Amino acid sequence: MRRRPKSISLSVVGLSAILGGIVLPAYAQAPAPGGQVGSGDVLTGQVRQHTAIPAEDLLSQGKYSDAEDLFRQLLVANPQDTNASVGLGLALAKQFKLDAADDLFDRVLTADPNNALAHAGKATVTLNRLQSSSGSIRSQRDSLLKYAEDESRRACQLAPASAEAHYTLGAVLREEGKTDEAASEFKTAISFDGKNSQAFSGLGRITLEKGSIGEAMEYFRRAIELNSGNSTAHFGLGSALLQQGQIDDAIKELNIALYQFPNSAPVHLAMGDAYQRQGNEAAALKEYQAAATIKPELPDPYLKMADIRENRGDLELALADLRSGLAQIPYNIDLRMRIADNLLKLEKSDDAIKNYKVILGMSPNNPQAVKGLSQALYIKAQKTAAGALLASNDYDSALKTLDEAMKLNPDDMELRLAQAKLMSLSGGKLDLSKIGDPTSDGQRIAYAEALMAQGEFQKASAVVADVITRMNDPKQTFAVADLALMINDLDNAEVAYRKAQSLSGTPERVQRGLDAVAKQRKIAIDDVKVGDELINKRQYDGAIERYRDAIGTNPKLADARFGLARTLEKKQKPTFNDLRDAAQQYLLYVALKPDLPEKDKQKLLSTADKLSEKADKLAQKK
Repeated sequence: MRRRPKSISLSVVGLSAILGGIVLPAYAQAPAPGGQVGSGDVLTGQVRQHTAIPAEDLLSQGKYSDAEDLFRQLLVANPQDTNASVGLGLALAKQFKLDAADDLFDRVLTADPNNALAHAGKATVTLNRLQSSSGSIRSQRDSLLKYAEDESRRACQLAPASAEAHYTLGAVLREEGKTDEAASEFKTAISFDGKNSQAFSGLGRITLEKGSIGEAMEYFRRAIELNSGNSTAHFGLGSALLQQGQIDDAIKELNIALYQFPNSAPVHLAMGDAYQRQGNEAAALKEYQAAATIKPELPDPYLKMADIRENRGDLELALADLRSGLAQIPYNIDLRMRIADNLLKLEKSDDAIKNYKVILGMSPNNPQAVKGLSQALYIKAQKTAAGALLASNDYDSALKTLDEAMKLNPDDMELRLAQAKLMSLSGGKLDLSKIGDPTSDGQRIAYAEALMAQGEFQKASAVVADVITRMNDPKQTFAVADLALMINDLDNAEVAYRKAQSLSGTPERVQRGLDAVAKQRKIAIDDVKVGDELINKRQYDGAIERYRDAIGTNPKLADARFGLARTLEKKQKPTFNDLRDAAQQYLLYVALKPDLPEKDKQKLLSTADKLSEKADKLAQKK
């Protein structure tokens, strides 16, 4: 779902009724019988003071503070001047002095319930209140929008030829997501007043969202031509230029928008995107942090900051940013998903499992959460006794969730591969050839992991190596390297990090990845050494734990597989799960040692068969 910016200038979200060139008073009262009101008609039946014109001009130019001063002077001279009261109310509303503006509009409507622009002003105040980060305001969003729509429609009924009324209605409709109706209202406003800068920028925003970049840029340029102080138009033009890859020109326009309206979260976000595309990550982070400060309830700043941290390999910092966002938006699934995924990368499987379960409670059968949960359970099983996991509610629940998700997403190959991985824990083996051939790199990585789970290490390695060979972008190569590291395919992870380096990847990022690979190799080898010492001392439980830790860190370490199998077999009273696991570990050891002498290979295969038979007998007795 496309997210619309929630705060840009005073109107990008349809929040202002900036006149942008309208010849006031377009804040019109109802037309007199027999006549129709245009944007330049005298609406009160009285001769308008010439001193009102400068105030109106300032308002149309976006100089709200100066307009406020002049309108106040008019009211001092004539406290009954309805037009000046409405003009002052609009000037205050543009400056977000909402209570004072609301009071003025109420006073006008008390004296004249049919004052069209006072109704439009009420709609503007209501929309501007929605800019607040207050939870109570946000909780009333739907009802407030309904009220604003009612007020702006009332304004259009009272003054059907008022450009301002139609612009305000268009702004409300756009905020409600009714973009086609909003575009129609903006066009109507322009037909009544061809100098309505804000109507042009509103139309540009809608056009840009629909993908017509060239047409949108024309609308934005026209809006700027009419009113160079229209920060909405500068933001829109900057966004369009950014989409076209004209980064320097985009930054220029966005800077103008920020100068005119510094507290715009969407403009800071767009500026952050521009800097990130330039490779200036420090500046991008600063802009994203500014956006989060202004609108802490928006998820995008936190997700974008996490992107930068993750690309640097700083997963703990990424988690900190994401958790800051979750504190503000506890029900946001995107933030929770990224937190769970990063916990998984850090091999904090228990924490990841908890988060995926929360997501599935919020969004049942969410395919990404189902895959993540399956991955977390598989990683956990590599470091604990598989039998214990199989007997847990987590395992059964995951399989049931997978079944339900696959019914809803029958063509999702990664769900079927996740099922294959979980089935491998119980000794089951899904025929991967029946699933079909992976068609994307994400599917290929998942396919490789399913192959690893079934002990087909060489084939799995070839699949990942093929993905790496076709990489020609450092960022994509880093992503593949990180995925290989996450599934503990250390050989291919090392190859991918070195390839990223050859593609002009960040040296620090490459070294961090290579250091992580080297560290995991050493940890696994050290665990095997300790396990060997413990088994010699007949401390079998301690040895088993060490060998499992080694396998979890480096699944391709053959010595860890052999050590675990031997220890499980030697236990004084092995359970059927122990014997079955020992048999599987011997088979995996053989798969990892293709150069093993045939005599030794057959001996180990025979031992595995005997252990399996013994396990089956124990299971039957139980």
